[in-house]
Amino acid sequence: MATYLDRILERHREVADADVRELAGLAQAAEALPPTRPFAESLLAAVDRGELAVISEIKRRSPSKGALNAELDPTVMAKTYESGGSAALSVLTDGEFFGGSIDDLQAARAAVLLPVLRKDFTVSARDVCDARLMGADCVLLIAAALSRAELIDLHTVADDIGIEVLVEIHDEPELDVALAAGARLVGVNQRDLVTFEVDHERAVRMAGVIPSDVVKVAESGVRGPTDAAALHAAGYHAVLVGETLVTAKDPASVLRTLRFCRAE
Repeated sequence: MATYLDRILERHREVADADVRELAGLAQAAEALPPTRPFAESLLAAVDRGELAVISEIKRRSPSKGALNAELDPTVMAKTYESGGSAALSVLTDGEFFGGSIDDLQAARAAVLLPVLRKDFTVSARDVCDARLMGADCVLLIAAALSRAELIDLHTVADDIGIEVLVEIHDEPELDVALAAGARLVGVNQRDLVTFEVDHERAVRMAGVIPSDVVKVAESGVRGPTDAAALHAAGYHAVLVGETLVTAKDPASVLRTLRFCRAE
């Protein structure tokens, strides 16, 4: 039986295989752009202020839960997140499965001064270039979606064109690949991409084996300050929060409780 991840990746690889644009031209255009906003640096600046950095996500729906906030205005949401003290934004650009778009990313980034992660299923070098060309400051590479060679190659492309990389992992073997690729920013997804179930112990376990010079991000399943505090205590610099914020009546207030949670 095909999983959510299988279906999503199959579709993205079909699109990538049909893309005949010249890669060299895309890379050249990306390299010519002005510098990106510093993503990892923004997270560490929040940490230096005594906060848990929060990457706030603009997410309309998910394959497992359906509509979360389908009619959200990315401009309004981005400004709300900025007012609540978010360190960075994450914007879903997958349309078929998550209801996102490039327009959402560009509207959100234009509305604020925060760096922006393109949250999508990146499977080709053209995808990496597209992230830079659409205005993203950071691109997501999911270890579970890529071979070792693909992850290393795509991280190299990102370095070459001047866009930061968040490498998403789930376990120790995937961490080894991320480090082999030169990852400086690693996210541990608490959500299993096969079952889409959340395992809170996963991030706590993995925090102890990620090198100290790598910026650590816990992704998915952060329901409130109690979860955030546990992740802070485990050693994470940042949390990436989507559903909890996009479904909140007062996202800025929720953001503040996450930023100033205290590890016990």
